[in-house]
Amino acid sequence: MSEPVNQARRALNEAPADRLVGGVGEVLARSYGITDVELYQVDYRLAELLPLTEGDSITNPGHPAWRAFDHQSPILIDGAAWIPVTMRGERRGVLRLSPVPDDREALTALAEVATALAHEVAAVSAGTDVYRAARRSQRLTLAAEMQWDLLPGRSRIRPSFSLAGQLEPAYAVRGDSFDWSDDGERLWLSTINGTGEGVAASLLTSLGTHALRNARRAGLGLADQAALADQAIYDLYRGEQHLSALLMELDLRSGMMTVVDAGSPRLVLLRDGEVTEQPLEAQFPLGMFEATDYHEQRFPLERGDRVFVVSDGVVDATSQQARYGETALDRFLRRTGPMAPLDAVRSLIGDLRAFVAGDLVDDAVVVCLDWTGPQP
Repeated sequence: MSEPVNQARRALNEAPADRLVGGVGEVLARSYGITDVELYQVDYRLAELLPLTEGDSITNPGHPAWRAFDHQSPILIDGAAWIPVTMRGERRGVLRLSPVPDDREALTALAEVATALAHEVAAVSAGTDVYRAARRSQRLTLAAEMQWDLLPGRSRIRPSFSLAGQLEPAYAVRGDSFDWSDDGERLWLSTINGTGEGVAASLLTSLGTHALRNARRAGLGLADQAALADQAIYDLYRGEQHLSALLMELDLRSGMMTVVDAGSPRLVLLRDGEVTEQPLEAQFPLGMFEATDYHEQRFPLERGDRVFVVSDGVVDATSQQARYGETALDRFLRRTGPMAPLDAVRSLIGDLRAFVAGDLVDDAVVVCLDWTGPQP
């Protein structure tokens, strides 16, 4: 690791939480003569890159900033560099630096600095609103604020899998959500198709998510996780409110997928360019009845498989003339084969927005999982 990168890491560790970019900028000025440093964060809709301090948002998909974000590689143009700010597959945005010498070694070092910045922004975001406030192009509803704070992230990459998810309408989502966790041997993924309106819907989803996390962290299997969440929701709502959820556990060594379908969103498999809906054993939503017994089912994934989970808000999206529907969904999913999961999710949401000519009215959640196979 080069000395400028070490100095940048120290500056990030020592800078106040709200001055990370300024702190690292001082190091880059001394080491490379860089005088202009700005962080652009991707907004909640995955549609704009928003500057942390000043300047215009970037929406043009052909802009160098978006090219760096989409391809996850530095773009050097007219003496300025646009460098992805990403950690463990979580794309936070891009760093604009200028002037930057056309030097491969320098660009490699600057890419390491951008990754270190991504880690530090993630570390300090719980204690400052600076970064969260700067990545919204409009005000979040209270329900949406609760939902986004509930998420584990928006994308995740490990050698054996890649994963991404998105909520819509991003600035006004109510009850749909997703959650994931992995320990190197297993990946747990839950997707919730929420019910209700406003804060009430977010509270219900939050209870279900925390109950599932509590059971998962206690080492319980999927069926018992579902049962615990079912009981927690029933105890509070006595069957008047319930949640539809899909719980999944992927063995990262074998590719065996374990599933509990509690009135779940749709599970679609993309294999060798063909789209098929995975048949699941439909069981009661969480909290509908007292003491429901849930059952697990299993099916193997093959290396290269892609799994999509989509809620009703996707297939039921409606324009003035028609419903989006399963046929259009399957056709579009087939086209996402070459895309990374986050790009596939973003493209599908973009297609839905174009179909309805604006933001979605009803909640929608889309999650994409690529199984790349067991790793040594």
